Amino acid sequence: MEERGSGMEINKYQAEDSVNNNIIMTTVDKMLDFCRSNSLWPVTFGLACCAIEMMAAGGARYDLSRFGFEVFRPSPRQADLMIVAGTVTDKMAPLVKRLYDQMPEPKYVIAMGSCAISGGAFVDSYSVLRGVDKIIPVDVFIPGCPPRPEALIDGFLKLRDKLRGQKAQEVKKDA
Repeated sequence: MEERGSGMEINKYQAEDSVNNNIIMTTVDKMLDFCRSNSLWPVTFGLACCAIEMMAAGGARYDLSRFGFEVFRPSPRQADLMIVAGTVTDKMAPLVKRLYDQMPEPKYVIAMGSCAISGGAFVDSYSVLRGVDKIIPVDVFIPGCPPRPEALIDGFLKLRDKLRGQKAQEVKKDA
């Protein structure tokens, strides 16, 4: 592999090292898992005080964007993750379900805060839903009242780890 007369001589071993250092070999499933798990787009949606902590996680102090989760979408049709942050009342439950139904497949849900998980301090009220998992499937639960932004980031990382274990065929079956 030596070119003569051009003033540039390339050694065979240098060429192989260059190829080995710049080419990544993987399977399509692993590549899809990597792309899906590192580009979650949450819908901008908050019901109560937990939404303030969710906004704080996106701020400069906690910097959710360093993990690739900063693109909060204004429409459920452009999002693949719903973070239910706060108390879900019986009046709000059909709207939460409608937003979930409008999201494209594959879609994921994080229940943030004790109110979203089990009704929280308002569970004895006649108008509070006893957990958002009664109306939509939840992938990750983040306990606390309200949970800290670090807990939300940990929930994102747990969801990312869960998605990395899925196969492309499993995602289609869930859809």
